[in-house]
Amino acid sequence: MAPTTPRGLRAVKTAMLVTDVAFLLYWSVALLNLIPPEHAYKDYRDPVMSDWNYSFLPLDVAASVTGLASLYLAGSRRQRIGGRHDLHLPLMLVSLALTSAAGLQAVSFWALRGDWSLAWWIPNFLLFAFPVPAIVYVLRGPSAQSTPTHDSAATAGRM
Repeated sequence: MAPTTPRGLRAVKTAMLVTDVAFLLYWSVALLNLIPPEHAYKDYRDPVMSDWNYSFLPLDVAASVTGLASLYLAGSRRQRIGGRHDLHLPLMLVSLALTSAAGLQAVSFWALRGDWSLAWWIPNFLLFAFPVPAIVYVLRGPSAQSTPTHDSAATAGRM
């Protein structure tokens, strides 16, 4: 019988899946120039602003790749009897940290520019905010505590 996933961790995984797919969808649409300028960020046609926007591409894609890999490994971990994919939690933490960094960077930029458009503030603030409790949950939650780490094994041996 496969272990059940705690409800809080399911919520984290769902938020990550939605975010990671949305990142990839956004960049696909942006790279294909399908965003109408009236729905884009302020000064969309300014080359410096365009460069600023595209500077997030590697960060967002790295967050998505690590997040989706984490979700895949977490799923395959349940499927394998006796197998261990301990890489899923570190990848999850990397993805969450990158996602939060991307959101914080964007919110900081819009604040410095004095641009208070809710259309860009809300999604970027959510990118910054949702990973914070998710990171705490993963670090303190049942999944993280049930997987011994090198440090916890060493500490247990010294007691």
